[in-house]
Amino acid sequence: MGKMAAAVGSVATLAAEPREDAFRKLFRFYRQSRPGTADLGAVIDFSAAHAARGTGPSARKVVRSQLSVSSVSDHDAHRAGLQPVSKWQAYGLQGYPGYQWHWVKQCLKLYSQKPNVCNLDKHMTQEETQDLWEQSKEFLRYKEANKRRPRSLLEKLRWVTLGYHYNWDSKKYSADHYTPFPSDLAFLSEQVATACGFQGFRAEAGILNYYRLDSTLGIHVDRSELDHSKPLLSFSFGQSAIFLLGGLKRDEAPTAMFMHSGDIMVMSGFSRLLNHAVPRVLPSPQGESLPCCLETPLPAILPRDSVVEPCSEEDWQVCTSYLKTARVNMTVRQVLATDQDFPWESMEEKKRDITIEGFCHLDDKNCQVKRVKLNPDS
Repeated sequence: MGKMAAAVGSVATLAAEPREDAFRKLFRFYRQSRPGTADLGAVIDFSAAHAARGTGPSARKVVRSQLSVSSVSDHDAHRAGLQPVSKWQAYGLQGYPGYQWHWVKQCLKLYSQKPNVCNLDKHMTQEETQDLWEQSKEFLRYKEANKRRPRSLLEKLRWVTLGYHYNWDSKKYSADHYTPFPSDLAFLSEQVATACGFQGFRAEAGILNYYRLDSTLGIHVDRSELDHSKPLLSFSFGQSAIFLLGGLKRDEAPTAMFMHSGDIMVMSGFSRLLNHAVPRVLPSPQGESLPCCLETPLPAILPRDSVVEPCSEEDWQVCTSYLKTARVNMTVRQVLATDQDFPWESMEEKKRDITIEGFCHLDDKNCQVKRVKLNPDS
């Protein structure tokens, strides 16, 4: 309680900037926060045992959430690299009505490839961004030996879009800017959505964010999807981050919580359209190291129809080098309701929208909410 009071007091004494709303003030506080101090005392940590017991002002917002255990078979969970749903730990916030190796490797090695779209496309040709993994793996494998080397292309990657490709300029999706959504990520998303009570969820668009330790994600609302009745799924890997969840307006002070590797957030119902942001990625207290949950490889025996694949030692060495100073986040959305089509656009509107996505919402130095673990035993 002492730490919590000190942290709240620190926010209160932070000098407000002109016309600064409550969300921006807390975003700025956590952006400047000092790990290992009382600054983080008010951040909800779902991985701590007290989170479910409600022992402080913020912790009292945390309640256990019920999952639809019988809706996803243990076999289907195993196929997606998940623990049985009966072993998941799920929490909700009052006041707001597995195995990770495969998914880390996919984000770095497969999903970053063409025809998917990434931030590097604005400055480089398609040939230059054809295979970021192959161009970067030797740099990353020997990163420790040569810290003064130029950054690899993977380290310059900030976002990738999948399925219906989000246009950062027009803030829209369109039928003519689409590539097939990865089948393994679609299966994972469908199992998680079903376990949370959203049967029939279709993974149609994905935005992958690649954070460095000095990256932030600005205050925003995900409202471009045409069907807001379906949840937004968020999967986190690598270093921990502070996530802020606010209200419908930015003058409502947000709730701060940790997002650790293997955590999943499901924003649905009233919370689907709330302001949220990431003001800080936290370096490991042990220096450049991985969270302990990432030390667990895939089991030697997988179901014959598993969508997850073994990760070679060589590939994991590259992933490890990258994640020691980085965080990767996958968000998956359903864009259209069943039998819904995109609204008709005139040729002038289409011409205005056909731009290379140059705006990067990930800043470099620049209802119900459910949260579950990919590997609840970690």
